[in-house]
Amino acid sequence: MSTVARTAARALPALAAAALLPLLAGCGGQEAGGAAAPEGWGTLETERLSVAYPGGYRELGEAERGEHNDAAAVLTEGGRTTGMVSVQLDFMKAGDADMAATGAEARVQLGATPTGREDVEVEGTDEARRIDYEFTSGGERGTPAKGTRMRGVMVAGLDSRDKAFLVTVDTVEGGLSEADLDRIVGSVTVR
Repeated sequence: MSTVARTAARALPALAAAALLPLLAGCGGQEAGGAAAPEGWGTLETERLSVAYPGGYRELGEAERGEHNDAAAVLTEGGRTTGMVSVQLDFMKAGDADMAATGAEARVQLGATPTGREDVEVEGTDEARRIDYEFTSGGERGTPAKGTRMRGVMVAGLDSRDKAFLVTVDTVEGGLSEADLDRIVGSVTVR
């Protein structure tokens, strides 16, 4: 893998790695729960969690995805990473899904705009939270051009070992439809 692609693979999650004003708590819930990956999609498999990623994305090997991600897939266009789906197991110590979600929110980059937080059903766990946000790319090497509007979705909760997990989807605005984002969230399965 080229240095640019490797840097992009590490940099896109960094777009959502600083502190953010606390997200507003949403209400309601979303039906989900371990749906099979749609035709043409791939699946990131980890020891304790799996999640689907869209066709066109490429799964990264251990050396490519950086030390904090247990699995990741990226979409690269014109030498820039324009989308990423990543999984982090044990990303923090948390006693419940709300605490895991609050820890996830703290990882979103400063200046992001919160657009929602809600309960979501995830197969294999009693509670999980979906966090939606928008931000602007800073144009770091290998990431979308500076000023590009980005969309982010996180799913946080506790896995079967009561360890916090985090699934993150970052994409250029309009890069994935709402239905595709819902499919990704709906595919998260805890073992």
